[in-house]
Amino acid sequence: MGPKLKKYQRIFDRPIDLPVRFLLLASLVSLLVVFRMPVWTMSFESNQYPDPLRLAIHIDHLEGQKTSLRDDLREINSLNHYIGMRPLLESDFAEFLWMPFVIGVLALIVLRVVAFGKVRDLVDVTVLFTYFGLFSLWDFYHRLAGYGHNLAPDAAIKVPPFTPPFFGRVKIANFWIESFPGGASYALGIFAAILAGGLAWAIVTAYRDVAREAA
Repeated sequence: MGPKLKKYQRIFDRPIDLPVRFLLLASLVSLLVVFRMPVWTMSFESNQYPDPLRLAIHIDHLEGQKTSLRDDLREINSLNHYIGMRPLLESDFAEFLWMPFVIGVLALIVLRVVAFGKVRDLVDVTVLFTYFGLFSLWDFYHRLAGYGHNLAPDAAIKVPPFTPPFFGRVKIANFWIESFPGGASYALGIFAAILAGGLAWAIVTAYRDVAREAA
């Protein structure tokens, strides 16, 4: 093993500093928020619905706005039926089963890193979360495209296949549809920023300590 490789190995075998451990511990608060707030929100506005229909997508369920006059999720599914789109059913979303589990496991791994972690363990957590985040975004976009491109041919109202907006405001037929991240997505973004900052801090500190020892 060459001297440079040995140096890198010593850096990644270094225990993480106490301030980084406190940062990671604080980051768990953002994971708790994920269970309380929607990951994504959508609204549907038209002349028929000047007060838009609203849909919130949580990590484990769908939630339409409910008032004394209407249930928005039921209204959205009724409108989808007319254009041949299959209804939004929680039973069709396998993600609602595995996403809470993944978040829980991630929290346990972070706790383990806080208690016993080395720099290499923090690298592993960061890579794991990055993969989870990118896969979740791809999965959500794939879901949207699947709903809009698999329309029943005998639908009462014919619309060309479409992809509901992933982000922003788009007009489809006579509806303006808005799609934006919810509070849980911002919480995950904060968690990612803390992970990245903690990892950078840990690597710089470990590099400095190894360099001092070698001097």
